[in-house]
Amino acid sequence: MRSRKALVRRPGPRLAEGLVTHIARTPVDADRALAQWRSYVAALELHGWETAEVEPADDCPDAVFVEDTVVMYRNVALVTRPGADSRKPETRGVEDAVSLMRCSVNRVREPGTLDGGDVLKVGDTIYVGRGGRTNAEGVRQLRACFEPLGARVVAVPVTRVLHLKSGITALPDGTFATHPGLLDEPSLFPGRLAVPEAAGAHVVLLGGGALLMAASAPRTAALYEDLGYTPVPVDISEFEKLEGSVTCLSVRMRGLYA
Repeated sequence: MRSRKALVRRPGPRLAEGLVTHIARTPVDADRALAQWRSYVAALELHGWETAEVEPADDCPDAVFVEDTVVMYRNVALVTRPGADSRKPETRGVEDAVSLMRCSVNRVREPGTLDGGDVLKVGDTIYVGRGGRTNAEGVRQLRACFEPLGARVVAVPVTRVLHLKSGITALPDGTFATHPGLLDEPSLFPGRLAVPEAAGAHVVLLGGGALLMAASAPRTAALYEDLGYTPVPVDISEFEKLEGSVTCLSVRMRGLYA
């Protein structure tokens, strides 16, 4: 049976120690973060996504940002090698989780580094951000894994935000949503929609025109609604303090899985 699954991983007790790169550190409320995470998972499930919880990694402060640990294309999983050393142990539990599904499992090898947040898939085109967390060898290994399957891989410089998807995502019609000043090379993304809030550039496509997005972007939600979409706002303010967004809190998979 065709299904839609999403891998998620609950925030651990050391969440407040998570990495910050492009913003100032502010206190994180771990209890509030857990409540927000539960609401995020509930929103996925309400819109027809079956969630699978990856084994916790309580010693890894950033483990809740599970998207960075694996990239899916068709029935192939590429387990990443995160660019931050503190995050490298996060991949073990994720590899165990995807190994239980009916998909081929590959791994990024040293010296390659790749964060899943740097990978934006639009149809068979895969944009990959080359920046602070993903290096050239990581891009090369992603190409080697997915191009034989029919993917077109486009490398994109990223210096202004943490990950490529911190600056841009795609709407269901293929339009790219972004906020001015977040992209190094906007011309690589034809058909851009400038949204009024940076957090509004992050959407998860739930199906049927529903867009999971941060509650911190109400003007962008109004814009999306005016364009015929259905915004599904969730409060992720505690994760935004760690440069997190709605995209990085899950790994969405569409297809046939065991």
